[in-house]
Amino acid sequence: MSESYPGEMDGIEVTACTACPELCESRSRIVNGTGPTDADLVFVGEGPGAQEDEQGEPFVGRSGGVLDEALRDRGVARGDVRITNCVRCRPPENRDPKRGELANCKGHLAVELRETDPDLVVTLGKVPSEHLLERSVAVTKEAGDVHDARVGEEQYRVLVCVHPAATLYDRSQESTLAETLDEAVALAGFDDSADGQSRLGDY
Repeated sequence: MSESYPGEMDGIEVTACTACPELCESRSRIVNGTGPTDADLVFVGEGPGAQEDEQGEPFVGRSGGVLDEALRDRGVARGDVRITNCVRCRPPENRDPKRGELANCKGHLAVELRETDPDLVVTLGKVPSEHLLERSVAVTKEAGDVHDARVGEEQYRVLVCVHPAATLYDRSQESTLAETLDEAVALAGFDDSADGQSRLGDY
């Protein structure tokens, strides 16, 4: 990170950061991403909620259970993918991260993605989709669309996806999530033959 940036990292782990006063006040810990550091598939959510803040891992609440089950249905274990967030500290009252907070933490995400070098990044919901694509996103309409996006100095293939929590409140979103994850595991090469090579170039 630049000298003026208050975050400290050890590899891809954020060890200390005082960039966002409200988040520093509301967090009990910094919640880093989990999963392989060379994962072909990376999921990016919005930020930690209460359970994530308590346990120190992203997507461990109800929405995390939905994501885990959906991945298992496709023969993919949680440990096969990397899961992270746009911001690593819980916003107060689980509000959306503010624009400045997202900007402060983007450098951390850029380092994590650069070092992981995934074949595909999947944005879970409106906030991460708009953050990475840097424009307004109608997630339900754009779910399953793949775009090129620059994060830091690198460019990535980004697949827009509804947030898993959406299926808990709107059953019609279940098919949208399922179809998008079908595409994600195909693009990242999880359904390939034993050679394990990514099919991303086929799309």
